[in-house]
Amino acid sequence: MKPLEIHRALISVSQKDGLIKFSKFLADKGVEILSTGGTAKALRQEDIPVKDVSQFTGMKEVMEGRLKTLHPKVLGGILAKRTREHLDSLEEIGGAPIDLIVVNFYPFEEAAKVKSTTLPELIEKIDIGGPSMVRAAAKNNDWVVVVTDPKDYDVIIGEIKEQGGVTAETRLRLAAKAFEFTARYDCAIAGKLSSVVSKEGSDFPPVLPLVFNKVEDLRYGENPHQKAAFYRDQESYLGRLIQHQGKELSYNNILDLDAAWALVCDLPKTACAIIKHTNPCGVGLGETAEKAFLRAKETDPLSAFGGIVAFNVPVDAAAVEALKDMFLEVVVGPRFEKEALDILSKKKNLRVISITETKPFDGYNYKRVAGGMLVQENDLFAGDTERKVVTKRAPTGAEMSAMELGWIICKHVKSNAIVLVDSTGTVGVGAGQMSRVDSVKIATKMKAYKDTKGCVAASDAFFPFPDGVEELAAAGITAVIQPGGSIRDNEVIETADKLGVAMVFSGRRHFRHG
Repeated sequence: MKPLEIHRALISVSQKDGLIKFSKFLADKGVEILSTGGTAKALRQEDIPVKDVSQFTGMKEVMEGRLKTLHPKVLGGILAKRTREHLDSLEEIGGAPIDLIVVNFYPFEEAAKVKSTTLPELIEKIDIGGPSMVRAAAKNNDWVVVVTDPKDYDVIIGEIKEQGGVTAETRLRLAAKAFEFTARYDCAIAGKLSSVVSKEGSDFPPVLPLVFNKVEDLRYGENPHQKAAFYRDQESYLGRLIQHQGKELSYNNILDLDAAWALVCDLPKTACAIIKHTNPCGVGLGETAEKAFLRAKETDPLSAFGGIVAFNVPVDAAAVEALKDMFLEVVVGPRFEKEALDILSKKKNLRVISITETKPFDGYNYKRVAGGMLVQENDLFAGDTERKVVTKRAPTGAEMSAMELGWIICKHVKSNAIVLVDSTGTVGVGAGQMSRVDSVKIATKMKAYKDTKGCVAASDAFFPFPDGVEELAAAGITAVIQPGGSIRDNEVIETADKLGVAMVFSGRRHFRHG
């Protein structure tokens, strides 16, 4: 099929990036341009010939502009096949073929993000004519080109220059993109209005419309025989990461990257975390990024091999000098100094990532299960302020400060989680065991990098039996923070009192099940 020549175009856009350059090109090629409202005004200001849609249809805009393009001459001109039967029908109603539709919609998503936008104002941002024209053009892509993204203007210009028209392959690709565009738009409207309705009951809408845009195909999935891809739902956090160098990210890299970034965003500055299989194997605080990294590495240098290193402060040359000789998968921070990037560039396979958003992610968490989806709020520390001393001995100021650090880290460790800390970072981590006392034993006897006497501990959930506290006390732990809530809380507290361990209840659990 030969490229489709463009003789008549209808242009009506809210997003006007690249509009003038593209429209001038079309006009210079002799294309008749139909337009509406603000788009027509913008074109006339640049002396680009344009005909109002109302002039084309013979019907003026009515209902404050709500009805202008929903007209048989417009939709017929878009939907008509270039067959004699269709063209005769179009001629009967006084219409003419439209070969190119350039449309994007009223900015509903942008308006929905503004808290002060009222519901009536939001309703007015729901586009009706635009989606109708786009869907019609996408359906009839054998005969019509549809453009919803200004980034595609240059593609159209290039093909017209080189081939005299737009190829069938490009028309089909743009049609698919147009349906993606309308689907996202409808999902945004359904999601927002459902959330308004749900205020009367559940915090979650009765229908969950989700649209994610593909960022890239990944090297492989959780295992090499599984294919995988990365999609984003918004232009922030991992959706806006900048990869400075290194191999393509894998499925597991992104899981670890997500875990690492979530942890350092929760930590006080200046901090570094080293992640392995989504668990922190070391967390350190320091006066500089370098010192924070060295403290994090000190916890478990063996497990740090092949891990992900995350900083919550800009990464300088001193920090990368300290880590450059380690085998690592990813280094991530909010920003990298030029000298630091120059040093890291010598490690060609190391992935170096910048993420500018450093506050905890407050969106929903989705977990796919067979035949359905589990949805929950992200686990944030907002409101986690209860601290109740339940033992006879209250913790010292130093113990309490260290426990707060352990409490932050504990949230990011797979349950059952036990974290041992001092004032500067992790001392030992016990993660993901089926019984809490086993996590205690791992943290104190297998993973602790130094004598644990005088350290404190954090537990992500309650101690079901006193044995966990007994093991901690035997290792020299002097204070413990935990949620409380066990039917054996009194036994646990009595044991702590007997052993001289200060204990604080937080009243809130931070279980990380999976």
